[in-house]
Amino acid sequence: MKKAILSLYQTTEASRGLGLGAGGDVKKKIDLAAEKALIDTLQEYDTSCTLISEESGTRKIGKEPSKYTVITDPLDGTTNALRGLPFMATSLAVSRGSYLKDVETALVTDVIHNVTYTAQRGQGAFKNNEEIEPSKASSLEEAVIGVDFNTFKAGEIVDQMIGVFERTRHLRHLGANALEICYVADGTTDAFIDLRGKLRVTDVAAAQLILREAGGMITTPEGKDLDAPLSAAQRVSFIATANKTIYDKILKLLKKPKQ
Repeated sequence: MKKAILSLYQTTEASRGLGLGAGGDVKKKIDLAAEKALIDTLQEYDTSCTLISEESGTRKIGKEPSKYTVITDPLDGTTNALRGLPFMATSLAVSRGSYLKDVETALVTDVIHNVTYTAQRGQGAFKNNEEIEPSKASSLEEAVIGVDFNTFKAGEIVDQMIGVFERTRHLRHLGANALEICYVADGTTDAFIDLRGKLRVTDVAAAQLILREAGGMITTPEGKDLDAPLSAAQRVSFIATANKTIYDKILKLLKKPKQ
């Protein structure tokens, strides 16, 4: 997959639109090339699974496709890839159930920097095979917090998060949400918040397990455990934090969305 992505990275051909994907966005040639590389690999190793992909939706592969579900965003950070911004990832999660809570194995690979995050339920989380843990930061004033503003309704998010913004000096958004959640998992950042209701389950399925296994937290904006059906069309909002201290402070400052 990495070879397929980098062969089209920052090229005019990469941005060619090829219809709408299962998630509702325009499929780019670079996205389809990454997905094809994954499917070819699964078939080469005679793997049986139900593949849920941001591009093609649900696809049965092999003789026993009901045995496992593989949830993937072959290229998280497509806009970055098209523009030559070096922050993008491949995300893979494996489940024997039909909900986020059922995900057992996770992998997120930073395509540019040769960094791979992995996790298995109950066995911790790792970055290039070294165990990771989130930061112990407790001060919002000093915390580095990611926020996804990628929406035409950014004003609504600002209204909900104004209390957080007034207390935080270091806000970031890097453009590949799976990788940003992994940054919370390994202590690079302290929180990542997405209140848009636009992010697909395919983007978060692997990273949420990595964060939980590292010792961090990820919930809905209402404070409930994050869970959702494994479907290419399913969308989620969440708060991902390094620890409960930061989490409680953020949750207390969030406003409820206007009805």
